[in-house]
Amino acid sequence: MPHFLRRRIVDPIAGLLMQGISPRAIALAVSIGLVVGVFPVLGTTTVLVTLAAFALRLNLIAIHAVHYAATPLQILLIIPFVRVGEHLTGAEAQPLSVSEGLALIEQGVGAAIVALWEAIVHAVVGWLAIGPLALALIYLMSVKVLERVRPAGGPA
Repeated sequence: MPHFLRRRIVDPIAGLLMQGISPRAIALAVSIGLVVGVFPVLGTTTVLVTLAAFALRLNLIAIHAVHYAATPLQILLIIPFVRVGEHLTGAEAQPLSVSEGLALIEQGVGAAIVALWEAIVHAVVGWLAIGPLALALIYLMSVKVLERVRPAGGPA
């Protein structure tokens, strides 16, 4: 495992297990941090993850460690989310690329939002279709893994 991932994700989560935080609570923070962390609207995920952490009383360290690590994945998934949303809404596929999107952002966030509004809406629709299932699967897998690695005598 690359040193960066171990230092930024695995070690903080292992520390939480050692402090007695339940594997289920950590798994929920990890799954929400990952799924909300790939929400396809750049600049919104930090606020969304923080709100979810406060609303569900989740550990901020765990949820943000995963959220920040998911940033490259967020960028990679924007266009696939747009395509899913286009498919679900019956919209025609728009020509999109990461380089064109970044060039639009350089012209200003406002200009990018106007130019990409339909794509943003389609991406959110795609994320809404996939996110809940992904959240459930990641949560269940995380619980299994964390229950196996928790220290003896730790919380359930």
